[in-house]
Amino acid sequence: MTRVQLEVFSLLAELRGFTLVAQRLGISQSAVSHALKSLETDLGVPLLDRTTAQIEMTDIGVRLLPRAREVLGLTQTIRQEADDYLGLRQGSLRIGSFGPTSTLVLLPPILEKFHQNYPDIEVHIDEGSDADVVQWIQQRQVDLGFVVLDDERFETYPLLEDQLVALVPGSGELADHDQIELSELCQHRFIMTEAGSSPLIERLFSDAGLVPTISSRTSQVLSTMALVARDEGVAIVAESAIPQMVEMPGLAIRPLSPRHHRRVGLALLDSNKATPAARAFIEIAQQSHRR
Repeated sequence: MTRVQLEVFSLLAELRGFTLVAQRLGISQSAVSHALKSLETDLGVPLLDRTTAQIEMTDIGVRLLPRAREVLGLTQTIRQEADDYLGLRQGSLRIGSFGPTSTLVLLPPILEKFHQNYPDIEVHIDEGSDADVVQWIQQRQVDLGFVVLDDERFETYPLLEDQLVALVPGSGELADHDQIELSELCQHRFIMTEAGSSPLIERLFSDAGLVPTISSRTSQVLSTMALVARDEGVAIVAESAIPQMVEMPGLAIRPLSPRHHRRVGLALLDSNKATPAARAFIEIAQQSHRR
């Protein structure tokens, strides 16, 4: 069992294509096939289901994937520990990010300082929904990621606190209110954003004994804003997720009553197993966003 074999297995599960994996690793497609076959022979179990048109993991493949990624993460840690000792500061760092809050507000100053201090470390930013980032951290697909706090599944480092606000059509009755209650939003079609706040929003309604009439779900805050501006429904988003440079006629933003706050921070599984690059990133993040 080699690192290349485990990397091929992990990337096939992520990219779902032999050609894509070959391009990512800079090797031939036949080398990818050979590496997977050798790993299956070594383990004595099939990792991919070859009876389907698309690449699908077998049951045992799904079970072994997190273990493979854990081993890959540890080997990367060993390599970067050695590089750190030698003063090379080389390697790579993969970050999970969701929505404008982490991608546009939190990341830029952190990355600027990180690249200044560690110019030879390549940083990969994987963007997805809240649930995507959580899954990536759990499966060690990323070294660390931005999450909505609190999350007891991870070691976390708070960076930002903001509040949730209501988005309502500018021409509707709700736009005349200084503050908006959750019960008022339940009287309209609701657009659920999955760009950083959906679990928190769902919990707010649940705790209040309310059930919103969800008409659509969006993965981008701009899409949510555009739908509300066209009177397709109402929504709740985090204040820091609203792009400040975007003006959207027909959209009104109002605070909730009572106020509801949200915290965002970095999360990882185990700081003791984190790479030097990941620990340095956390330290710079805390310096850049002192609370």
